[in-house]
Amino acid sequence: MHELGEDFYDPVLPAHFPKLTLRYADQHSADAIGLSDVDWTARFGRFEPFEGSLPEPLALRYHGHQFRHYNPEIGDGRGFLYGQCRDANGRLLDFGTKGSGQTPFSRRGDGRLTLLGGVREVLASRYLEHLGVNTSRSFCLIETGEELQRHDEPSPTRSAVLTRLNHSHLRFGTFQRQAFFERTDNLEALVDYCRRHFYPEVTRPADLLRAVAIRSADAVASWMAAGFVHGVMNTDNMNVTGEVFDFGPYRFLPYYDPAFTAAYFDHGGLYAFARQPEAMGWNLGQLAQCLSLIEADQPLIAALESYVEQYEAALVRHMFRRLRLAIPARGGAAFVKLTFETLRESRANWPDFFHDWAGGPSSAPLQDYPDVQWREWKRAYADCEPEGPRPETDRPATLLYDEIGALWAPIVDNDDWSTFRDTLEGFDRRLYG
Repeated sequence: MHELGEDFYDPVLPAHFPKLTLRYADQHSADAIGLSDVDWTARFGRFEPFEGSLPEPLALRYHGHQFRHYNPEIGDGRGFLYGQCRDANGRLLDFGTKGSGQTPFSRRGDGRLTLLGGVREVLASRYLEHLGVNTSRSFCLIETGEELQRHDEPSPTRSAVLTRLNHSHLRFGTFQRQAFFERTDNLEALVDYCRRHFYPEVTRPADLLRAVAIRSADAVASWMAAGFVHGVMNTDNMNVTGEVFDFGPYRFLPYYDPAFTAAYFDHGGLYAFARQPEAMGWNLGQLAQCLSLIEADQPLIAALESYVEQYEAALVRHMFRRLRLAIPARGGAAFVKLTFETLRESRANWPDFFHDWAGGPSSAPLQDYPDVQWREWKRAYADCEPEGPRPETDRPATLLYDEIGALWAPIVDNDDWSTFRDTLEGFDRRLYG
């Protein structure tokens, strides 16, 4: 990010925490990027710089539409870009933080993260990864020994700092900030940065918009197949490589409900489950407006119009993958539509449905899916070809709202992390995607 210049960030110092206790570490990812012997608390609690990476943390500058109201007063308010590295394939990766202290964008915030917030994000990112969603990885979670006051948690509550591993922290809002100031030179620099690090096929801004639209369509389609409700699909929470991150008050569907929302403050249901594809399209439209300062309208419109077709194709891919079925030459979209309609009418348990038909016993428990509602769907299902082996387990892996509370209770009551660790291990063993 240094190469983009000082219009894109502010150098900052990490907070000094009174205590550092490692609560979670993604050793698999650490091994994959050559950090097998990393000192977790030194690197991700004190943020000692990596040799050859960023010399200092950078709080990134951006704007964003928050529930479709433009806000030019935001940026990294309790996090920063700590460092960058490459994986074995040469892919650029970012270390980004949450809860690492105040920045110029903190406004009246303390720059901290609650331990519960960190636990929720670790659980969600691991669960989403195994459901086939392109997600940031929660690289490590460190408890920091402070007591925080929050209006939405019993307080005082424990504090933590989270480090994520992302392919990119360039947000749609990064482009919006430069467009707001009419910095066409910086918009061109952003397009070039994305070409060099993420999309080598890009030769012009419209190519970048099309590439981001393809990734974004695949992302939101994977959410729909996972029953994931993001909660805050603001433009500052969308990145150019299509990874879900910083999803705040997320939820997973207990049963299919198009109007289901994750954020208690989303009173109008703007980011309800069934409206997520529309919301992503709207966000892409804001990115297109930014790029219109350096690109002709028609190529941008064509790139933007490709989103709907890309989303529909991606939804078929992800739904058939979750059901462990081969995609037919014809009729895949109709089967997906029928699946959602049947789930809505029956109000069947969402996690059980995918488990029963793709990961459960070799013969699904048909008695739990009565013919009065499921006859047409079962006929269509019988016409599909299975794909891949069917693992057999007793019950599906789930991460419903009440279950997160049950995982948190032994931590807050007795500092007992065993259920948390067992749940993460269970995701590895029992998820199908």
